[in-house]
Amino acid sequence: MKQISDTPELPKSKTHIVVEIIEYIRNAVLSKTIIKKSTGNITVSSFDAGEELDEKTSPFDSYIQIIDGAAEITISDKVYKLNLGEGIIIPAHSSHHFNANEQFKMISTVIKSGYEE
Repeated sequence: MKQISDTPELPKSKTHIVVEIIEYIRNAVLSKTIIKKSTGNITVSSFDAGEELDEKTSPFDSYIQIIDGAAEITISDKVYKLNLGEGIIIPAHSSHHFNANEQFKMISTVIKSGYEE
């Protein structure tokens, strides 16, 4: 599996079609930064069919929304199937991983503030 990521944000004050921000690449997971700040970030990713990301844990809540295709997401050993337009919150400190039984694109929003309380 090839994982490709870039760092520049999208241009501000310019319209875009969210599903067209990123393409599918054969045998790869591709990520593109929409916004990256110290308080959180928004990323769009594409997964080719058969790809997956290793299990990981984040210290912050993450909101995942499927913008093309369908995804399988495992959160704390429970499997969720998300279809086009559906979303889920991955709780902070929960182990999770993604599996692409088919191609899919998603938006991931991570909010890093509000954990000080």
